[in-house]
Amino acid sequence: MSHVGVPRGTVRKRRSLALLTTGVLTIPVLAGCTSASEETSRGVPQDIAPTARQAVADGSTVNWAVDALPATFNVFQADADSATTRITGALLPTLFPMDRSGQPKLNPDYLESAKIIEREPKQVVLYKLNQQAVWSDGREIGAPDFVAQWRALRGKDSAFWTARNSGYERIEKIERGADDLQVRVTFSKPYADWRSLFSPLYPKEVTGSPDAFNDGARTTLKNTAGPFVLRGVSKAKGTVTLARSPRWWGDKAKLDTLVFRAVAPEDRTEALADGTVDVADIDAATADRIALARRDRGSNGQPLAHGPGSETTPAAALRSWALAHGSDEEAAEIAQAAREKNRKAVVAYTAEQKALRDFAVRKSLEPAYTQLALNGESGPLADDRVRRAVARALDREELARTVLGPLGLPAKPLGSHLALAGQPGYKDGSGALGDQNTKEAQALLADAGWTRGGAAQPPKDTKAGSEAEKKGDQGDQGEEGDAEGAKEGAEKKTAEGAKSEKAGQDTEEKAEKKEAEAEKKKAEKGKTEAEKGKTEAERERADQASEDSAASRDEGLYIVGQDNKPGAHAPAQAASTGGASAIHVLAPGRTAAAQSTALRRQAGALGEDGAVAAQDKQPGGAAGAYAPVGTAAPAPAAAKGQLGKDGKALTLRFVLPSGPGSQSLRSVGDKIAVMLEKIGIGTEITKVPDDSYFKDHVASGAYDLALYSWPATAYPATDGRPIYAKPEPATDGSLLVEQNYTRVGTDHIDQLFDQAAAELDEKAARELLKQADARIWAAAGSIPLFQRPQLVAVDKKLANVGAFGFAAPRYQDIGFKNRQAAGSPADRKK
Repeated sequence: MSHVGVPRGTVRKRRSLALLTTGVLTIPVLAGCTSASEETSRGVPQDIAPTARQAVADGSTVNWAVDALPATFNVFQADADSATTRITGALLPTLFPMDRSGQPKLNPDYLESAKIIEREPKQVVLYKLNQQAVWSDGREIGAPDFVAQWRALRGKDSAFWTARNSGYERIEKIERGADDLQVRVTFSKPYADWRSLFSPLYPKEVTGSPDAFNDGARTTLKNTAGPFVLRGVSKAKGTVTLARSPRWWGDKAKLDTLVFRAVAPEDRTEALADGTVDVADIDAATADRIALARRDRGSNGQPLAHGPGSETTPAAALRSWALAHGSDEEAAEIAQAAREKNRKAVVAYTAEQKALRDFAVRKSLEPAYTQLALNGESGPLADDRVRRAVARALDREELARTVLGPLGLPAKPLGSHLALAGQPGYKDGSGALGDQNTKEAQALLADAGWTRGGAAQPPKDTKAGSEAEKKGDQGDQGEEGDAEGAKEGAEKKTAEGAKSEKAGQDTEEKAEKKEAEAEKKKAEKGKTEAEKGKTEAERERADQASEDSAASRDEGLYIVGQDNKPGAHAPAQAASTGGASAIHVLAPGRTAAAQSTALRRQAGALGEDGAVAAQDKQPGGAAGAYAPVGTAAPAPAAAKGQLGKDGKALTLRFVLPSGPGSQSLRSVGDKIAVMLEKIGIGTEITKVPDDSYFKDHVASGAYDLALYSWPATAYPATDGRPIYAKPEPATDGSLLVEQNYTRVGTDHIDQLFDQAAAELDEKAARELLKQADARIWAAAGSIPLFQRPQLVAVDKKLANVGAFGFAAPRYQDIGFKNRQAAGSPADRKK
């Protein structure tokens, strides 16, 4: 997603990304902790057109789309993104990449073995390196590289600008073993996730000094150790070019060159059609285009039943022809221009569809999940009862079907914060919170003091009430007088309010009547114009104006005076949250807390209470006036059935991205808003630009509800800890949240993570993590919804590339099928 968040990409480690957390809650016996033993689960298999190496041709070039050129080639820096991870995966050693089941697996290209050889008095891991493993300059990979990376990342030298150091701070020393190919690592305290370390491994030339670490690896990597080497970076062309490494000791790379090309998500369809890229993460709309293109292969040149002009009726076509050849020269000129524009659009669309026939859509589930975040720092969601009510109101199965169903993928809600279906240790822990139940949700809200008439009640600590308390010593008669006075005042205010409300209603009814009459006149006028021969060009301009207006609203604008409820016009088919344009959230690990505080100070639009300044001002103006992007649509003053307390309605700020690739997130958001409305919770949906969605809203705390995605991890004890850690107060009164952007947590959850990280028995560690997950569910700060879909368009002649699922790509195996494997001499791409 993307992302929203998730810059997009499948990253192995969550600690290079920002993640989410849970709430403060004292929990009774949890159902999620005591039910069932190990739950078996099946993940969706990867879809990469697997082909034996002997059936893959040598040579050629593959162009692979990425969102943007990487800001750095150092994955340990804060601005590393998915492109950084994707590219360095082909250039640098990864000692334990994830396999297809989401487990770390020893990489024999770099290691002969790696295991714990001592547990007492301290944990010692011995790495035995592949004897052939060398850097591209010919130097052996060895202990000096391990030592340099440890010193750079252990957190003791602030001169190194590191974004994460999880695990490295536990290392006490690193020594040479029996020979130069053995590395002995001693830990100061037990560390279960030791396999997460030294991946990727950088040469000592990069990690040996602060200058080299901070700046030397941002724009180039002179020394590498993978199947490819970095040939060059072209900002002008937006490309990073890799070439086959002549010093690679493993299976020879099939491709001569591998080019990563920056292509914006909205430009992917065109890039595929014109041959600019061979591999690209795509959204559901592009996937549909490819499916239609393959279906239309046998159309024998007949006009396509979709695309530009496909909805034109025979009568409209005849009318357009008549106007273009009529006696009215001005009308004929306009009609001819419109027909020519449409003809060119049809030709271009048809050509694109013909080119898209050469692609296949590889589908799987991405190792990442979309969740609903509930900000528990302040406001109604600071109460765990309200958070749990929100969670119990959600029909997670319906939300999963919205996104995954149209793609033909299993539409099952995710049941864990710390593992995905198919990973070892996965277990549905949602029972600790409970299933969807409207009555239970309403009961929780009632227990928290939110009632139907609460919005109309005066606050309990009003000035009048305080003064009445001061007069309490004056005797019963005085109290009765005060009570009567208060009653009279309340009745007077109620009467005035009713009168005002009635006047307002009368005004609204008059305005609506007047607007209806205007619409009627407008319709009659339009009908008259049509009868007189309104041209197709004029209608096209009108349609375009309507589309522009709709697009403007979709980009975060709303029209003052309109009251379109979320979900009232939900799209027939939800777009995928997967693909290149979904929101993914990138942020540092250990430094996330400090950066979050800095972002809070920098966000000038934030008020003292963390609210967006634009929301503090009630938008006004006549109906039809536009409000700026990022401004929340005004909620109805008295929504039917909406709950309230102390004179305030229960309304939550729901922040969503507005970009063209986030349609399905907005669709899911609309459905959630409708679900919450059923239990009396109102929502103010605010659409904001994708590039500011995370930094200016999620990370800074300017939201109540938000949707974004987190990547999976093979190391939940390490990578989950900063996500769900209990925030700590800073000296300036703010919260140090690390990666816990819901800003709630418990000491017990922290303790369970710490115990799991130090537990060297894998079975025992998984049991501790299941207990932690149940507590996280019960706190209701993060509600996992579904695993994200993964859609990848791939030249159908390519092998061993596509929707990888959990597994890391084997770049050396990617290539075009040879003539025999492809089945046709024309199938091999030159």
